[in-house]
Amino acid sequence: MNRTFRSFLSLSIACLIGVNAFAADQSLKVLLVAGGCCHDYKTQTQLLKSGIEKRIPSEVTIVYNPSNGTDARFDIYEKDDWAEGYDVVIHDECSASVTEKPYVARILATHENGVPAVNLHCAMHSYRWGDYGKPVEPGADNAGWYEMIGVQSTGHGPQQPIEINFDSGDHPILKGLKPWTTINEELYNNVQVFSGTSVLVRGEQILPPSRRALRDNPQAEPTKATAVVGWTNLYGPKETRIFSTSLGHQNGTVEDDRYLDFIARGVLWATGHISEDGTVDEAFTK
Repeated sequence: MNRTFRSFLSLSIACLIGVNAFAADQSLKVLLVAGGCCHDYKTQTQLLKSGIEKRIPSEVTIVYNPSNGTDARFDIYEKDDWAEGYDVVIHDECSASVTEKPYVARILATHENGVPAVNLHCAMHSYRWGDYGKPVEPGADNAGWYEMIGVQSTGHGPQQPIEINFDSGDHPILKGLKPWTTINEELYNNVQVFSGTSVLVRGEQILPPSRRALRDNPQAEPTKATAVVGWTNLYGPKETRIFSTSLGHQNGTVEDDRYLDFIARGVLWATGHISEDGTVDEAFTK
């Protein structure tokens, strides 16, 4: 092998390594924290991981607590730099009775300092204390988690299909997506929608009359419930991007391509890789 060819080969290998390194740098580092009450998180974490990695050049790291209680905690949150090395955090935990304030403050401080978040389903009902059934006051002791999310919710009605309607069809997250009707899902209530929240999607659910209603009036008609089910928020002094949806109770919803498309675009928006016209940065398309 002559010197010229060896030099050419070395240069080619170096260039190839450089291209591969560049490509690796374009992979989003996603932290998915999941576990707790009331959901099949063992399955849903895998559905989310594969669905996101299929749609976005990314590496999804799962932190999973198999506990099925509302007291589920996560060791990763026990240190101040718990999100170091990640581009975005997906909160998919259901930890309603975890009320240790320094623990919750560590989570929130990370997002206040600029790490974006995507909040799914029961994350809305986590880390709550005090009289959270009433609208919390901004800055109040029990307002921090709700202020990060952007919507305060406390419960839901029966599982019935939810008709999805786009409230802000020109938002970058929604470009190219179409409304749909879910399988049986939980429509989370809206105790309050904070002033800085941008509503993207509303859900409408037809509820059959309750047993009590039918007892009082055998001719009782179904009722209609409506709530915000998808939104964005700019959180804290750095206006950290936060995307949230209360959808995602059933495995069948989480594996739905329409849901996964919605989540993937929320991740891309939160990390700043979707332009105002809805175009995804070329490096983050598949």
